[in-house]
Amino acid sequence: MALSVYLLSVAAKSLPIGTAYAVWTGIGAVGAVILGIILLGEPRSLARLFFVGLVVAGIIGLRFTGGE
Repeated sequence: MALSVYLLSVAAKSLPIGTAYAVWTGIGAVGAVILGIILLGEPRSLARLFFVGLVVAGIIGLRFTGGE
């Protein structure tokens, strides 16, 4: 967890804090879903994967537009 917060502080040096935090939170959310599917046998419905994909698209969009 300390490493995660450290990496957030590194990202905040090149991105606005709001964008850095949104990306950091999004990565954590997607990671939790993926681990839930792999380790806990949670459902992999098409709708669920679609919305996780939207989160990933949002993270990518914020990354490329937030650091200007």
